Amino acid sequence: MPQVAAEASLSWEETKEVSEYIKHHGILQFINLYKKYKDRRDDEFKWGDEIEYMIVKFDDEEKTAKTLFDSHNLMPKLNRKELVDPETANCLWSYEYSSYQIESKPGKPYGGSLAEFNKVESNMLSRRIEARELLKPDERLLTITSFPRLGCSNFCYPAAKPTPEEGINASLFLPDEAICQGLDRMRAIPISVKLRRNEGLSINIPIYRDKNVAKPLKEDLVALGSDQKCQREAKDNHIYMDAVGFGLGCCCVQTTLLGRDITQARELYDQLTPFTAVMVALTAAAPAFRGYLADVDSRWIATTDSVDDRTRGERGLEPLKDGERLTRNGRNGSVEWYLSDEGQRYNDLPLEYDDGLLKVLMDNGVDKALAQHVAHLFTKDPITILSTQIYVDDEKCSDCFDSIQGTTWRSIRFKPPPANSDIGWRVEFRPMDIQITDFENAAAVCFIILLAKVIVHFNLNTLIPLSKVEENMMRAQKRDAVNKEKLWFRKDTTSHATDQPIDQEYGEFSLNEIINGKQGHFIGIIPLINSYIDSCNVDTETRNTIQRFLDLFGGRASGKLLTDAAWMRKQIINHPDYKEDAVVSERINYDLLKSIDLIAHGHQPCPDLFGSHLLPKIP
Repeated sequence: MPQVAAEASLSWEETKEVSEYIKHHGILQFINLYKKYKDRRDDEFKWGDEIEYMIVKFDDEEKTAKTLFDSHNLMPKLNRKELVDPETANCLWSYEYSSYQIESKPGKPYGGSLAEFNKVESNMLSRRIEARELLKPDERLLTITSFPRLGCSNFCYPAAKPTPEEGINASLFLPDEAICQGLDRMRAIPISVKLRRNEGLSINIPIYRDKNVAKPLKEDLVALGSDQKCQREAKDNHIYMDAVGFGLGCCCVQTTLLGRDITQARELYDQLTPFTAVMVALTAAAPAFRGYLADVDSRWIATTDSVDDRTRGERGLEPLKDGERLTRNGRNGSVEWYLSDEGQRYNDLPLEYDDGLLKVLMDNGVDKALAQHVAHLFTKDPITILSTQIYVDDEKCSDCFDSIQGTTWRSIRFKPPPANSDIGWRVEFRPMDIQITDFENAAAVCFIILLAKVIVHFNLNTLIPLSKVEENMMRAQKRDAVNKEKLWFRKDTTSHATDQPIDQEYGEFSLNEIINGKQGHFIGIIPLINSYIDSCNVDTETRNTIQRFLDLFGGRASGKLLTDAAWMRKQIINHPDYKEDAVVSERINYDLLKSIDLIAHGHQPCPDLFGSHLLPKIP
């Protein structure tokens, strides 16, 4: 076996050397988990959320707002309570990819009662306060999806400069200091992605074509230190970015729910998949990248392209080399395979997998649909793993499996029980942009949990072909998609019949029709949720909490309320310093983030986002 240093992330060369070992043992570890937990039944419904934050430093004299590279100093303080007394910790904290990001989740999962929804916003609020108490007066914790001027000059504190010719990022825009300095494995990700890809990253996001934007817009990247190849990769009329941090450095809100058993978890994974694009549109909160207004409202393109580690051959741009296979997607993207029995009818996307790994899985009792999902997952190479996580007991650990599962970021993740735990089969819903307030984030995660409950209660069928889900994801991230785009959606969510052609089972619907319904055509998700609530014994407080959450998304879908992205775009365009050139200047950025901070802390009403709803004031 190769010898590697202890307690350190492997280099890419070391990772390549043990890649097949990790894959083989990752499959064995999944098989062991499957055999141990496949007959587990009747788990009590539980769920939780994950909130990602940006640490921002304001200078009120200079009128600047910068990302603060300080997570490595903040995290040990935040973790202290959890380490001393984990049973009483109200929230749990962890590092994120960038040195200006941190993540939190509730100290304990929520239960199945609808009354649990009353706790969610206040728990998120307490997390924000807990971190705020450790920050200086000019430092704030913001829940924003993309920092508008990430990668511009003077965007960070302490000041740091990119090094295009060397270092980890080798980026024209992002310095290496932007990568988390508290976890070695985070620094391994961009190195492995670029070395496996065998060239630099190219992320192109269409620019907002305002009146004074050059036609065509073509940046002079050579003047910034790039080579001609990089200049060619940058598309006209697009915002060009070149580092993992432009995607993984965005923030999101996620929710994970526990299935009753493996069958229900697989069914919920499938039934929630058509809602991924719906929630991308409804939670859109990323209108600006690298100092420019974009013609998209979501982080979807940035996150997908930032971890695309496929070679040119695997992307179909050159002839395949030994050991390569043509691959549709990189490490991030939409769901590619339904897992339930009913879902197999709608699996219309080609799926790459190793026949040998598929055989091993099926020979060990894993059914074909799930085996294909796992075998496809393991077409990806490991890109970051600690030396201590490789040669482990496959009966007691799942580190090799987790090293690939955890670095393949699909819109929904199917999660087996962790080794030696009392946790069951879970589904992680991942596509939503983070919202600027705790109220919105609470509404988002509770909406997904309500969806899951309604799907189970009414035995809904929301399945459509996965090719249409993938198409929906590209529509949903467009500018003002919530009002301008139509998504493919199932016409009759009560029918499980298979006697009609699949292409007659779905059609194009507006977000308003999907969420609020259209008389004589589709009942709507909120009316279904209300019907479910009416069948439950719900107290007044809980009913009011749920109603506020439903009003938020019902209002967004109808166009009465703005998405975060639409509101931010409005603030930028209407700023007195805006020159109709799609540029987000330092002053515009400062004023925008100041307003976001005031709104999130309850000191500035925002009827465009919440109507008359008032947020609690945080000192």
